Amino acid sequence: QVQLVESGGGLAQTGGSLRLSCAASGSTISIGWYRQSPGKQRELVARRTYADNTDYADSVKARFTISRDNVKNTADLQMNSLKPEDTAVYYCHATSWDGSSAWGQGTQVTVSS
Repeated sequence: QVQLVESGGGLAQTGGSLRLSCAASGSTISIGWYRQSPGKQRELVARRTYADNTDYADSVKARFTISRDNVKNTADLQMNSLKPEDTAVYYCHATSWDGSSAWGQGTQVTVSS
């Protein structure tokens, strides 16, 4: 099973930017980010496949960009124009070529108003 290590996150002001990074221990067919805030279900934020197909939550389109490096097995989430409602724990998620999937440990993103 692939192992995921996340970095980035932290505190930003409304309108600010943060960048999250996820490093996978091996190649993945799909890698992306989910988030979960208190009392809410975990939701997809963005994901990118090995073939560069992308999915974004409607709430982050035009503000967040996911990129990946298929050689380094990394994925970054650039978050711009942050809003207080973006506050959540962000989790990296990846699906391996054998169909198994893994979650990162989670990183806190807090956006102050």
